[in-house]
Amino acid sequence: LSICCRTVEPLEYYRRFLKENCRPDGRELGECRTTTVNIGKCFCSITTADGSALVKLGNTTVICGVKAELAAPAVDSANKGYIVPNVELPSLCAERFRSGPPGEEAQAASQFIADVIENSQMIVKEDLCIANGKLAWVLYCDIICLDYDGNLLDASVFALLAALKNVQLPLVTINEETGLSEVNLKQKSPLTIRKHPVATSFAIFDDTLLIVDPTAEEEDLAAGTVTIVTDEEGKLCSVHKPGGSPLTGAKLQDCITRAITRHKEVKKLIDKVIKSITPK
Repeated sequence: LSICCRTVEPLEYYRRFLKENCRPDGRELGECRTTTVNIGKCFCSITTADGSALVKLGNTTVICGVKAELAAPAVDSANKGYIVPNVELPSLCAERFRSGPPGEEAQAASQFIADVIENSQMIVKEDLCIANGKLAWVLYCDIICLDYDGNLLDASVFALLAALKNVQLPLVTINEETGLSEVNLKQKSPLTIRKHPVATSFAIFDDTLLIVDPTAEEEDLAAGTVTIVTDEEGKLCSVHKPGGSPLTGAKLQDCITRAITRHKEVKKLIDKVIKSITPK
């Protein structure tokens, strides 16, 4: 009967659980799925990346590789480098996605990541400048979903942060005589990460009920979703709500409060992993 109901009337099936303050997968409404992160070449197998990380949020699996290249700064931003995020949802990660050019969801996710980078100031573009008007770093941040089961944004922001924390850039100078850049691969230094944004997503059921870290099925059944991004100081970096049911001020504040708590959990996890791979 339960299987039939889930197939024929999935929303009513979910409501039976929500009334008992739980979900079909056994989680409470405010409980996130098991979260794991692996950082660096030895874990992610991206030997060509300057920084990489793999994040699992339940069954949702996202990998991020950061590639650093040299380029001339833009004329109107002579003292700034570039950060170019790109989210890919290949057909292998879920049946709902097709091969070919980036779909609407992938494009929206890429724009969301770009907004998070800009609004949080996790990396200040001036820090990527090597020589004013002459040379700067370009960080290509490719985020690829390997297995999709909802909540792509939380996993993507986490993978991006973890990968950037892992980046080591070589020392680059410009030879005054030749005007050419010289790269010293033996002398590397980490990126300056000024803020640590963490995203926390919620699905809205029946206009009032909020569940954290929704699965793909929960996202499809929900009346809307909202993603809150906060930094380590508890400051609000971004609120992303692509349509759907409206939220009251009180409900939004509840989301922000819970997002701040989630930030502490994620930050603790990433610090633990980085400490474990740091040479003593």
